[in-house]
Amino acid sequence: MSRTEHHAPETPATRFLKQHRVTYTTHLYSYEPHGGTKVSARELDVDEHAIVKTLVMEDESGAPLIVLMHGDRKVSTKELARQAGRKRIEPCTPEVANRHSGYLVGGTSPFGMRKRLPVFLENSIVDLPLVYINGGRRGFLLGISPQEILRVLQPQLVSAGI
Repeated sequence: MSRTEHHAPETPATRFLKQHRVTYTTHLYSYEPHGGTKVSARELDVDEHAIVKTLVMEDESGAPLIVLMHGDRKVSTKELARQAGRKRIEPCTPEVANRHSGYLVGGTSPFGMRKRLPVFLENSIVDLPLVYINGGRRGFLLGISPQEILRVLQPQLVSAGI
């Protein structure tokens, strides 16, 4: 079951959102290693399509980037590379992803990262009224309007989901 505000941890992501005056709700759940968005959707009793996963990837030169995708869809790295104007994009290893983002894999938030990275957002996420995105710790999601994600991250919109 999800718990709310007074039990929620303070993370670089929540500090970033407070600093940018973003309204959000907090949702804690029992994290399961390798459970992914299926587990968080089940634990929060929400549609997996409304869970947004934060993926750390690299282009052909090793430059990091963030991809925000629906929990129930995969990223076509070939299509993403084409739309992003890169030769190749591929997922980082967990160690490299941790180094780029400052977060542990499974707890990666696009907010409050160690350094600002380019963000690519699946365009259909914007059509949802509310999404759930990682709050910077395993087992911790934030309910947030996609419009706020657009405002504070200024992502490039792409259509790379399959």
